[in-house]
Amino acid sequence: MYYSYIIENVKSELDRLCTQIGLSFASIEAFGELFEEAFTHRSVGTDTSNERLEFLGDAVLELITTEYLYNAFPDKPEGDLTNYRSALVKRENLAHVARKLDMGKILKMSKGEAASGGREKDYLLANVMESFIGALYLSVGVEEVQSFIADWIIVELDDILAQESHIDPKSALQELTQGDYGITPSYETIGEKGLDHEKIFEVAVFMDELQVGSGKGNSKKEAQASAAASALEVKDDWIKKLK
Repeated sequence: MYYSYIIENVKSELDRLCTQIGLSFASIEAFGELFEEAFTHRSVGTDTSNERLEFLGDAVLELITTEYLYNAFPDKPEGDLTNYRSALVKRENLAHVARKLDMGKILKMSKGEAASGGREKDYLLANVMESFIGALYLSVGVEEVQSFIADWIIVELDDILAQESHIDPKSALQELTQGDYGITPSYETIGEKGLDHEKIFEVAVFMDELQVGSGKGNSKKEAQASAAASALEVKDDWIKKLK
């Protein structure tokens, strides 16, 4: 049975979402509370949020994506498959797909979170995508989830490969500098701000004492990747100083 929130506010949006992904609304209607949980951010302050479903959905997404890549690219080594998978399941791609499905409209959050632009934040949209996958898996089974992931997430792979966004910038930077100059990049956190659940880290990357780039992210790992990418964008400038 639906909670009042689902009945009053987003039944039409869920109906629209189900139509968009080719799922009968009856399939979701039977699991109304589960889907309310999938679209409830913890800022609401209730006992139920989407974090447990997000945990499940993350695992389901990774398994289905891994199986697809294993079968689709029989000649690719493990390293390439890992990079493809990372690009498909990373926050930016999941948020991109969530925006295409207007999932932010359904997300239940506090007024403060909404006022701060919560419905457009990458990490919240990526989280709700994973929690939706978790709810979908529990309610309609693995075959429906496979179809959804193939039609909406894995379909992004062609663009990812064309744009070379599957290439790990940290690995690319290290290969460049170690191979040509015998230098291993080092990373230093130079700033952080925000609440614990939405902290922003700023990281700088160095070649010996020379700072060659900086970047920000919601985790140190993400900020390091951003810093490496920024260094690669201006490599012609700092490579001259290494010679």
